[in-house]
Amino acid sequence: MAENLEAIKHMLLQRKQELEDELTSYEEKFSDDQIQDAGDQALSSTMESLKSSFQDARLEEYKRIVRALEMIEEGIYGMCVDCQKPISEKRLQSFPNATRCLACQEALEEGEHS
Repeated sequence: MAENLEAIKHMLLQRKQELEDELTSYEEKFSDDQIQDAGDQALSSTMESLKSSFQDARLEEYKRIVRALEMIEEGIYGMCVDCQKPISEKRLQSFPNATRCLACQEALEEGEHS
């Protein structure tokens, strides 16, 4: 795992930078502040809602990446936050900001859908 840790850290840092760039670009508005008819206003409102939803999802991903990088620095990366067992290397390669093993993640998701 140690040899892959540097590669995972690099991948996380790269994605973190991409998200920082995306989140910064969200400051732009969809409308041009000109007088709009009802259709333009509805479209502008819908686009702002979509942008907000997309931004929220990106912000959550960003927070998970920051936490994963903190865990690497603390030497606890790759350990499940729920059961404290190692997260499979395959899972970490697919989802490097995972903080739960597959079993605990599935249990969490099942609890959310109940």
